[in-house]
Amino acid sequence: MMKCKGCGIDMQYEDPKGIGYTPKKKAEYCQRCFRIRNYNDVTISMKESIASEEVLAKLQHLNALIVWVVDLFDFEADIVAGLNRHLIGKDILLVASKRDLLPKTIGNEKLSGFIQARMKEYGIQIKGIVIIGDLADHARDDDNGSADAVWNAVNTLRANRDVAVIGMANAGKSTMLNAMLGNRDLTASRYPGTTLDINAIDMGAYTLYDTPGLTRGDSLLTRIDDALLKTIVPSKEIKQRIYQLHGDQTLSVGGLLRLDLFACDAACVGYFSDRLSIHRSKQERADDLWGRHLGELLSPAISHELAEMDVYDLASFHEKTDIVIHGLGWFCISGQLDRLRVYVPKGVNITFRKAMI
Repeated sequence: MMKCKGCGIDMQYEDPKGIGYTPKKKAEYCQRCFRIRNYNDVTISMKESIASEEVLAKLQHLNALIVWVVDLFDFEADIVAGLNRHLIGKDILLVASKRDLLPKTIGNEKLSGFIQARMKEYGIQIKGIVIIGDLADHARDDDNGSADAVWNAVNTLRANRDVAVIGMANAGKSTMLNAMLGNRDLTASRYPGTTLDINAIDMGAYTLYDTPGLTRGDSLLTRIDDALLKTIVPSKEIKQRIYQLHGDQTLSVGGLLRLDLFACDAACVGYFSDRLSIHRSKQERADDLWGRHLGELLSPAISHELAEMDVYDLASFHEKTDIVIHGLGWFCISGQLDRLRVYVPKGVNITFRKAMI
């Protein structure tokens, strides 16, 4: 049976609404991949249909070096808890992707230190770290050594084994592989669930496997309509939005996130897609603002009212801290405050961590 060159799924010709469908018997790509590649249009959403446990179980039976792609911008949501337990005995190379989304003022050495510290906190053992970026359009520019850096690390660690590339949906696996292979055969997009099955690529001396994106139900990306992904997922370097806050203040990221800060004398920096608006208001007026304007001034939104959202509280802290909303971005806070409260759409997780930047 023919497999789609872009997503790895078995092709079929009978069900136009099913995955793998193509009307042409000799087509290289299924209709879904064709639409994504040519029109940036996803006809079948697959963001929650692929079980991560099933993908990891298949990899356990391969004699392969694991190349784990982690999106630096969405780092916490890309973590696979207990990864070494799922892949017993496997060597893991961590490739931190989308470096180009972060401010150029932060150096790769600092990013590597951040990654190492987070891996220690999560209890995940890795063999090495490679930081890459700007691969979608500038992979082969003279000043972009990302693809070569991954090849060098793979060749150093492979030790006559195959290579399997894993990562969360939208981490950039297929984009990285296209850059490494010097083509655009694999379908790459912002839509979670683009790769639908394990895609084996013959490298001569070994096999290189592209795998379906793993999923986490606590990420905003699995809870929004695909039409909103262009607004929420950044495509270029994010601009730091800096606020000097005093007293009781509220920052609202569209209608997706509300951050209340009480008795504060602090600096707050937002790291979100430039397409998202951030509204600042006094905290005492925030309930009225959300009651009147959720879904209008405060948009995009997936909750109909504030009462539908999950609430997280944090007491005062004494170091520069990131408040990370999985699938959306983060605020970095430094200074003094009595406490803070965060509202997010139901089921979306938050991580409090020592500041990345």
